[in-house]
Amino acid sequence: MFFSIIIPLYNRPVEIKELLVSLTQQRYSNFEVIIVEDGSSKPAEDIVARFKGQLDVHYYYKENEGQGFARNYGFERAKGDYFIVFDSDILVPADYLDHVLKGLQRDGWDAFGGPDAAHASFTAVQKAISYSMTSPFTTGGIRGNKKHVGQFHPRSFNLGISRQVWEKTRGFKLSRRSEDIEFSIRMINAGFKVGLIPEAFVYHKRRANFSQFYQQTYQFGKGRIDIYKMYPSELKPVHALPAVFVIGLVALLMINVINLLTMNEIQLFNALGWLGNAFLGLYTFLLFLHALFVCKNLGVAILAVIAAYTQLIAYGSGFLSQYATLILSNKNNKKLTV
Repeated sequence: MFFSIIIPLYNRPVEIKELLVSLTQQRYSNFEVIIVEDGSSKPAEDIVARFKGQLDVHYYYKENEGQGFARNYGFERAKGDYFIVFDSDILVPADYLDHVLKGLQRDGWDAFGGPDAAHASFTAVQKAISYSMTSPFTTGGIRGNKKHVGQFHPRSFNLGISRQVWEKTRGFKLSRRSEDIEFSIRMINAGFKVGLIPEAFVYHKRRANFSQFYQQTYQFGKGRIDIYKMYPSELKPVHALPAVFVIGLVALLMINVINLLTMNEIQLFNALGWLGNAFLGLYTFLLFLHALFVCKNLGVAILAVIAAYTQLIAYGSGFLSQYATLILSNKNNKKLTV
């Protein structure tokens, strides 16, 4: 089986070099690599050219349109039986393609996704963010894995489709923000067999600091409402939990301020404050213990708590903002039409 690996690239010359190095170590060698530079101001053509003798690699530069359309550009030029999409900020284990091949032969997926993990070389913040993005204590519990709520939707940092899927769907319809969820839903609705290959994981760097992480997950929250506008049945109560968390935090802060100003004289607010603070404290403690168990590092576990709060607040805030914009105000967004 011949694989085409498509990687959209935007101003990440260092990351693409590390990714390509990891691809040179693949045990299964029947693949090509297609790099689509999406209008970068820091192009990586010279870096990619260094791998010509080690990989069957092809480099293309196009105007910036977003990662979804950059992937389509790569699909149009791919020769493989299956197209595999990676984000540029990942590292690929040497046995990745072996696991993909075995998974496809075992389960017969038309399209698949794989999980992600933190590499030993990642910074403490990157490891903390990786924990938060995969934790059952955060939105990681409603993302792509076997146990998450509803139908599994592959994510574009580690996604594969057959040539038949591409020919029927023509790839991504959205250029950015939740474009992978929309694509997954459309593949499933078209009758294709879509699932997870749990052994086919990648090491995903994600964001380098909490500010970038906040901005990213804020967009994820907005994207969930975008998907709801296109596919109303895809919005489940569990998707609103981060928004409920944000509303609860704001309410608890107000209650605590009132209790402080009134010296706890209002019995109802006093009781609500005690219950709210106890619940939040218990949640934080359990989150920390789980992070410590998973990460096996005290410093990373502490940062993981910060990452989890950052993720929940950002996702919930984005969800509420887009809900108010598109639902409460009944605003029509033509860009979301499929």
